[in-house]
Amino acid sequence: MSNIAIVIEERAADIGNFLVGRLLPFRQKRMVGPFIFIDHMGPETISEPQFMDIAPHPHIGLSTLTYLFEGSIMHRDSLGNEVEIKPGAVNWMTAGKGVTHSERTPDYLRSITHKLHGLQIWVALPKDLEQMEPNFVHIEEPQLPHWSEDGVNYRLIAGEINNHRSEVPVYSPLYLIEIKADKDSLIKLGEHLYGESGLYILHGSVHAEGQEFGPKQILIAKDAKLCEFEIKAGTSVYIFGGEPFPEQRYIDWNFVASDIETLKIARAKWEQHQFPEVPGDDGYIPIPPVNPALGQKKA
Repeated sequence: MSNIAIVIEERAADIGNFLVGRLLPFRQKRMVGPFIFIDHMGPETISEPQFMDIAPHPHIGLSTLTYLFEGSIMHRDSLGNEVEIKPGAVNWMTAGKGVTHSERTPDYLRSITHKLHGLQIWVALPKDLEQMEPNFVHIEEPQLPHWSEDGVNYRLIAGEINNHRSEVPVYSPLYLIEIKADKDSLIKLGEHLYGESGLYILHGSVHAEGQEFGPKQILIAKDAKLCEFEIKAGTSVYIFGGEPFPEQRYIDWNFVASDIETLKIARAKWEQHQFPEVPGDDGYIPIPPVNPALGQKKA
Protein backbone atom coordinates (compact mmCIF):
# COMPACT_ATOMS: atom_id res chain seq x y z
CA MET A 1 0.00 0.00 0.00
CA SER A 2 1.35 3.42 -0.91
CA ASN A 3 2.46 5.73 1.90
CA ILE A 4 2.16 8.81 -0.34
CA ALA A 5 -1.13 10.46 0.54
CA ILE A 6 -0.91 13.61 -1.63
CA VAL A 7 1.46 15.05 -4.23
CA ILE A 8 1.31 18.87 -4.23
CA GLU A 9 2.55 20.86 -7.22
CA GLU A 10 4.04 24.30 -6.64
CA ARG A 11 1.58 27.01 -7.72
CA ALA A 12 2.29 30.63 -8.68
CA ALA A 13 1.13 33.23 -6.16
CA ASP A 14 1.40 37.03 -6.24
CA ILE A 15 2.67 38.62 -3.01
CA GLY A 16 2.95 42.16 -4.36
CA ASN A 17 5.91 42.94 -6.57
CA PHE A 18 7.01 39.29 -6.49
CA LEU A 19 5.65 36.04 -7.86
CA VAL A 20 6.40 33.08 -5.60
CA GLY A 21 5.69 29.37 -5.67
CA ARG A 22 2.96 28.67 -3.13
CA LEU A 23 3.34 25.25 -1.49
CA LEU A 24 1.07 25.49 1.55
CA PRO A 25 -1.79 25.87 2.24
CA PHE A 26 -3.30 23.53 -0.36
CA ARG A 27 -6.98 22.76 -0.74
CA GLN A 28 -6.49 19.08 0.09
CA LYS A 29 -3.96 19.65 2.86
CA ARG A 30 -4.13 22.92 4.75
CA MET A 31 -1.37 22.13 7.26
CA VAL A 32 1.44 19.60 7.79
CA GLY A 33 2.01 19.35 11.53
CA PRO A 34 2.24 23.00 12.69
CA PHE A 35 3.46 24.20 9.24
CA ILE A 36 0.66 26.32 7.81
CA PHE A 37 2.27 28.31 4.97
CA ILE A 38 5.31 27.78 2.70
CA ASP A 39 6.40 30.00 -0.19
CA HIS A 40 9.32 29.22 -2.50
CA MET A 41 10.93 32.51 -3.61
CA GLY A 42 12.82 32.56 -6.89
CA PRO A 43 15.33 31.85 -8.13
CA GLU A 44 14.80 35.45 -9.22
CA THR A 45 17.27 37.84 -10.85
CA ILE A 46 16.91 41.11 -8.94
CA SER A 47 17.72 44.47 -10.49
CA GLU A 48 16.17 47.92 -10.60
CA PRO A 49 13.21 48.38 -10.30
CA GLN A 50 12.35 44.84 -9.09
CA PHE A 51 13.97 45.10 -5.68
CA MET A 52 12.28 43.37 -2.77
CA ASP A 53 10.42 46.12 -0.97
CA ILE A 54 7.80 44.54 1.25
CA ALA A 55 6.73 47.43 3.47
CA PRO A 56 5.78 47.00 7.15
CA HIS A 57 2.99 44.49 7.62
CA PRO A 58 1.61 42.66 10.67
CA HIS A 59 1.41 39.08 11.92
CA ILE A 60 -0.30 37.33 14.80
CA GLY A 61 -0.49 33.72 16.01
CA LEU A 62 2.57 32.34 14.22
CA SER A 63 6.34 32.24 13.84
CA THR A 64 7.92 33.19 10.52
CA LEU A 65 11.00 31.32 9.28
CA THR A 66 13.07 32.71 6.42
CA TYR A 67 15.81 30.52 4.92
CA LEU A 68 17.73 31.73 1.86
CA PHE A 69 19.70 29.77 -0.73
CA GLU A 70 20.92 32.88 -2.59
CA GLY A 71 20.77 36.63 -2.11
CA SER A 72 20.01 38.77 0.92
CA ILE A 73 17.04 40.39 2.68
CA MET A 74 17.11 43.19 5.25
CA HIS A 75 14.70 42.38 8.06
CA ARG A 76 13.37 45.16 10.32
CA ASP A 77 10.68 44.70 12.95
CA SER A 78 8.71 46.54 15.60
CA LEU A 79 10.88 44.97 18.33
CA GLY A 80 13.77 47.10 17.05
CA ASN A 81 15.68 44.34 15.24
CA GLU A 82 17.52 45.16 12.02
CA VAL A 83 19.24 42.07 10.62
CA GLU A 84 20.50 41.10 7.18
CA ILE A 85 19.41 37.58 6.25
CA LYS A 86 22.07 35.72 4.27
CA PRO A 87 22.07 32.22 2.76
CA GLY A 88 22.11 29.41 5.31
CA ALA A 89 21.01 31.52 8.27
CA VAL A 90 17.62 31.18 9.97
CA ASN A 91 15.48 34.23 10.65
CA TRP A 92 12.84 33.26 13.23
CA MET A 93 10.28 35.87 14.30
CA THR A 94 7.45 34.91 16.63
CA ALA A 95 4.46 37.22 16.27
CA GLY A 96 2.35 36.02 19.19
CA LYS A 97 -0.19 38.75 20.00
CA GLY A 98 1.19 41.01 17.29
CA VAL A 99 4.34 42.19 15.54
CA THR A 100 5.12 44.31 12.46
CA HIS A 101 8.07 43.81 10.10
CA SER A 102 9.43 44.77 6.69
CA GLU A 103 11.59 42.87 4.20
CA ARG A 104 13.70 44.82 1.73
CA THR A 105 16.72 44.49 -0.55
CA PRO A 106 19.78 45.82 1.34
CA ASP A 107 21.04 49.20 0.15
CA TYR A 108 24.43 47.87 -1.00
CA LEU A 109 22.73 45.40 -3.40
CA ARG A 110 20.57 48.03 -5.08
CA SER A 111 23.38 49.04 -7.42
CA ILE A 112 24.05 45.53 -8.74
CA THR A 113 22.10 42.68 -10.29
CA HIS A 114 21.86 39.69 -7.97
CA LYS A 115 19.85 36.52 -7.30
CA LEU A 116 17.21 35.96 -4.63
CA HIS A 117 16.15 32.43 -3.78
CA GLY A 118 14.78 30.87 -0.62
CA LEU A 119 11.89 29.64 1.50
CA GLN A 120 9.47 31.67 3.59
CA ILE A 121 7.54 29.61 6.11
CA TRP A 122 4.85 30.17 8.74
CA VAL A 123 4.60 27.88 11.74
CA ALA A 124 1.37 28.19 13.71
CA LEU A 125 1.61 28.61 17.48
CA PRO A 126 -0.13 26.32 19.98
CA LYS A 127 -3.47 27.74 21.12
CA ASP A 128 -2.21 28.64 24.60
CA LEU A 129 0.68 30.66 23.11
CA GLU A 130 -1.18 32.55 20.39
CA GLN A 131 -1.22 35.69 22.58
CA MET A 132 2.38 35.42 23.80
CA GLU A 133 4.77 38.35 23.70
CA PRO A 134 6.51 38.62 20.30
CA ASN A 135 10.22 37.82 20.03
CA PHE A 136 12.98 37.43 17.44
CA VAL A 137 15.99 35.12 17.02
CA HIS A 138 18.58 35.02 14.24
CA ILE A 139 20.69 31.86 13.94
CA GLU A 140 23.77 31.86 11.69
CA GLU A 141 24.51 28.84 9.50
CA PRO A 142 27.44 27.44 11.59
CA GLN A 143 25.15 27.21 14.63
CA LEU A 144 22.76 24.77 12.92
CA PRO A 145 23.34 21.04 13.56
CA HIS A 146 24.76 19.29 10.50
CA TRP A 147 26.11 15.82 9.83
CA SER A 148 26.95 13.47 6.95
CA GLU A 149 26.14 9.81 6.41
CA ASP A 150 27.12 7.71 3.37
CA GLY A 151 27.46 10.62 0.95
CA VAL A 152 24.37 12.47 2.21
CA ASN A 153 24.61 15.81 4.02
CA TYR A 154 21.98 16.74 6.60
CA ARG A 155 21.25 20.10 8.23
CA LEU A 156 18.60 20.57 10.92
CA ILE A 157 17.14 24.02 10.27
CA ALA A 158 14.57 23.95 13.06
CA GLY A 159 13.16 21.58 15.63
CA GLU A 160 14.40 18.25 16.88
CA ILE A 161 15.06 14.85 15.36
CA ASN A 162 16.80 11.84 16.87
CA ASN A 163 19.68 13.24 18.99
CA HIS A 164 19.92 16.53 17.04
CA ARG A 165 18.30 19.78 18.14
CA SER A 166 18.36 23.20 16.46
CA GLU A 167 18.84 26.37 18.53
CA VAL A 168 15.78 27.88 16.84
CA PRO A 169 13.28 28.25 19.76
CA VAL A 170 10.22 26.41 18.45
CA TYR A 171 7.02 26.12 20.49
CA SER A 172 5.73 22.69 19.52
CA PRO A 173 7.31 19.38 18.39
CA LEU A 174 8.47 19.85 14.79
CA TYR A 175 11.36 19.42 12.34
CA LEU A 176 12.68 21.08 9.19
CA ILE A 177 15.59 19.14 7.69
CA GLU A 178 17.76 19.94 4.67
CA ILE A 179 19.12 16.89 2.82
CA LYS A 180 21.68 17.15 0.01
CA ALA A 181 23.05 14.06 -1.73
CA ASP A 182 26.55 13.73 -3.18
CA LYS A 183 25.68 10.29 -4.58
CA ASP A 184 22.64 8.10 -5.20
CA SER A 185 21.40 7.03 -1.78
CA LEU A 186 18.56 5.40 0.13
CA ILE A 187 17.17 7.67 2.85
CA LYS A 188 15.52 6.03 5.85
CA LEU A 189 14.28 8.57 8.36
CA GLY A 190 10.95 7.09 9.38
CA GLU A 191 12.06 5.84 12.77
CA HIS A 192 13.15 9.37 13.69
CA LEU A 193 10.11 11.28 12.37
CA TYR A 194 6.87 11.95 14.22
CA GLY A 195 3.46 13.46 13.61
CA GLU A 196 2.75 14.50 10.02
CA SER A 197 5.51 14.77 7.42
CA GLY A 198 6.06 16.41 4.04
CA LEU A 199 8.98 16.28 1.60
CA TYR A 200 9.73 19.20 -0.74
CA ILE A 201 12.05 18.61 -3.71
CA LEU A 202 14.11 21.70 -4.53
CA HIS A 203 16.57 20.19 -7.02
CA GLY A 204 17.04 16.76 -8.55
CA SER A 205 14.79 13.74 -8.25
CA VAL A 206 13.38 11.35 -5.68
CA HIS A 207 12.17 7.79 -6.24
CA ALA A 208 9.50 6.47 -3.90
CA GLU A 209 7.21 3.46 -4.21
CA GLY A 210 8.01 2.88 -7.88
CA GLN A 211 7.49 6.51 -8.94
CA GLU A 212 9.87 9.34 -9.77
CA PHE A 213 9.24 12.86 -8.49
CA GLY A 214 11.03 16.07 -9.45
CA PRO A 215 11.56 19.71 -8.48
CA LYS A 216 8.72 21.88 -7.14
CA GLN A 217 6.71 18.96 -5.79
CA ILE A 218 5.75 18.19 -2.19
CA LEU A 219 5.03 14.62 -1.12
CA ILE A 220 2.81 14.24 1.93
CA ALA A 221 3.20 10.98 3.83
CA LYS A 222 0.28 9.06 5.28
CA ASP A 223 2.53 7.77 8.04
CA ALA A 224 5.77 9.64 8.82
CA LYS A 225 7.23 6.52 10.42
CA LEU A 226 7.28 4.82 7.01
CA CYS A 227 9.31 7.61 5.39
CA GLU A 228 11.80 5.97 3.00
CA PHE A 229 12.93 7.09 -0.45
CA GLU A 230 15.80 6.99 -2.94
CA ILE A 231 17.58 10.24 -3.73
CA LYS A 232 19.73 10.92 -6.79
CA ALA A 233 23.15 12.58 -6.68
CA GLY A 234 22.86 16.36 -6.74
CA THR A 235 19.37 16.33 -5.24
CA SER A 236 18.29 18.73 -2.48
CA VAL A 237 15.13 18.06 -0.47
CA TYR A 238 13.51 19.51 2.64
CA ILE A 239 11.56 17.36 5.08
CA PHE A 240 9.18 19.25 7.34
CA GLY A 241 6.47 18.29 9.80
CA GLY A 242 5.66 17.55 13.39
CA GLU A 243 2.77 17.02 15.76
CA PRO A 244 -0.53 18.47 14.50
CA PHE A 245 -2.69 20.64 16.75
CA PRO A 246 -6.04 19.35 18.04
CA GLU A 247 -7.77 22.59 16.97
CA GLN A 248 -8.24 23.91 13.45
CA ARG A 249 -6.53 27.12 12.33
CA TYR A 250 -7.89 30.03 10.30
CA ILE A 251 -5.93 32.40 8.05
CA ASP A 252 -6.85 35.95 7.14
CA TRP A 253 -4.11 37.74 5.18
CA ASN A 254 -1.02 37.60 7.45
CA PHE A 255 -2.96 36.54 10.54
CA VAL A 256 -3.34 33.02 11.94
CA ALA A 257 -5.63 32.07 14.83
CA SER A 258 -7.69 29.25 16.26
CA ASP A 259 -10.83 31.44 16.28
CA ILE A 260 -12.24 33.86 13.72
CA GLU A 261 -12.95 36.64 16.22
CA THR A 262 -9.22 37.05 16.90
CA LEU A 263 -8.65 37.55 13.17
CA LYS A 264 -11.37 40.21 13.00
CA ILE A 265 -9.78 42.11 15.91
CA ALA A 266 -6.33 41.97 14.28
CA ARG A 267 -7.74 43.21 10.96
CA ALA A 268 -9.41 46.18 12.68
CA LYS A 269 -6.25 47.02 14.62
CA TRP A 270 -4.15 47.16 11.45
CA GLU A 271 -6.72 49.27 9.63
CA GLN A 272 -6.71 51.70 12.58
CA HIS A 273 -2.88 51.77 12.73
CA GLN A 274 -2.82 50.26 16.22
CA PHE A 275 -0.02 47.75 15.60
CA PRO A 276 3.49 48.76 16.74
CA GLU A 277 5.58 50.60 14.15
CA VAL A 278 8.90 49.49 12.65
CA PRO A 279 11.72 51.89 13.65
CA GLY A 280 13.41 53.33 10.58
CA ASP A 281 10.71 52.18 8.16
CA ASP A 282 7.53 54.20 7.82
CA GLY A 283 5.93 52.21 5.02
CA TYR A 284 2.47 50.65 5.30
CA ILE A 285 0.68 47.87 3.39
CA PRO A 286 -3.11 48.35 3.33
CA ILE A 287 -4.99 45.23 4.33
CA PRO A 288 -6.77 43.56 1.39
CA PRO A 289 -10.54 43.07 1.63
CA VAL A 290 -11.92 39.74 2.75
CA ASN A 291 -13.07 37.77 -0.26
CA PRO A 292 -16.88 37.65 0.24
CA ALA A 293 -17.05 34.32 -1.60
CA LEU A 294 -14.51 32.72 0.72
CA GLY A 295 -14.86 34.56 4.01
CA GLN A 296 -12.22 33.57 6.53
CA LYS A 297 -9.95 30.86 5.16
CA LYS A 298 -9.71 27.75 7.30
CA ALA A 299 -6.35 26.04 7.61
